[in-house]
Amino acid sequence: MQSPAVPELAHTHTRPIHWVATATAVAGVVALSSLMQPGAATAAQTPTPETKSAPVHMAPPDPAAVEFPLECGPVDVVVKKHAAGDLDGDGRPETVAAVHCDASMGTPPDGMYVLTQAAGADTPRVVATLVDPEDRTNVDDFAVRDGEITAALLGYSSTDVPRCCPDVRESAKWHWDNGVFTRSEPSGARSV
Repeated sequence: MQSPAVPELAHTHTRPIHWVATATAVAGVVALSSLMQPGAATAAQTPTPETKSAPVHMAPPDPAAVEFPLECGPVDVVVKKHAAGDLDGDGRPETVAAVHCDASMGTPPDGMYVLTQAAGADTPRVVATLVDPEDRTNVDDFAVRDGEITAALLGYSSTDVPRCCPDVRESAKWHWDNGVFTRSEPSGARSV
């Protein structure tokens, strides 16, 4: 009979005492790890002066609950797009809404309005008109960020251009300044 190449080692034969010792060691590690947990995280992001986000608990004004200053006759007002943010820095969100009459033909002009809702008020109200429908402009897109409203506006270079097909695109920006929304245009923002 040949002897094995590797001698028999005592730890290769498990006995019940080995299992009891292993289980006790594992239980000890688990118990100690539950006692030695790190403390609760205390880091918090501090708002900067440029941050103007609304508190989480306050809902922005709902554009569906507003009567917009549009004369649409027998058709309804359509809210094309809306976005919210704290525009005046008071900690309460405002809503910006682009709306138009639901015309069955053509491209109806848009109005763009700022909505607010006072604490305890049942319905929001329009507090500013940024784009008046009488200007015959369409709001292509807009955003509310860091207390500013930016928009791409579509218009017409002359009365000869069909009202279906705006041929002028301009960028506009509004910000709250001394109790009113002030409009500015980035340089070179107008194109035909």
